[in-house]
Amino acid sequence: MKYQFNKVHNLKLAAKKINGLIIRPGEVFSFCYVTRKADKKEPYRDGLSLVNGEITREYGGGLCQFSNMLYWMFLHTQLTIVERHGHEVEAIPPTESEYLAGVDATVAEGWLDLKVKNDTTHTYQIVIDFDSKTMYGKILSDSTRCFDYKIYNQSLRYVREKGKVVEKSIVMRQRTSRVSGQTEEERLYENTCIIDYPLPVNIEISEGV
Repeated sequence: MKYQFNKVHNLKLAAKKINGLIIRPGEVFSFCYVTRKADKKEPYRDGLSLVNGEITREYGGGLCQFSNMLYWMFLHTQLTIVERHGHEVEAIPPTESEYLAGVDATVAEGWLDLKVKNDTTHTYQIVIDFDSKTMYGKILSDSTRCFDYKIYNQSLRYVREKGKVVEKSIVMRQRTSRVSGQTEEERLYENTCIIDYPLPVNIEISEGV
């Protein structure tokens, strides 16, 4: 629990740099650039991180929870994803009853970043808040919302390759115009990661070639 409390401390330090941040037309938001000096006045604490497939304590650990949330919010806007990296290994089973695969975004300063570009004519603002149990986020815009978004898995399967169980998912985005009602389907990417926890017995695992 000590490291869980430390993670909250780290998230709040990073949030001080991101909360209220504005992304103007033509600008690029970089998670690592914005938070690179978040610990200048008050240091991060050791938190739990996934390193080389193992859960370990690390200075500033836990910030991936922040980048995960931001990525999910960005997917529901017209901002263009420039850089995103999924975890290579998933070591903790999902807590959600309806699991959506491949929508995480890991970060590591100087190595892995989360970046989006504002290719629109609108200005966006990131707003972050906390209560005693939850971190909240929303993205504001200087225009009325043009689209409704739905993110889903077109397919999700598990394959055993070289003795490891690999999760393979195709992430899709549905965009519906709030004016015309017209809907567009977009294939975002195929996500692959190693599953390092026992899957439920009802999950089929095929054999890779």
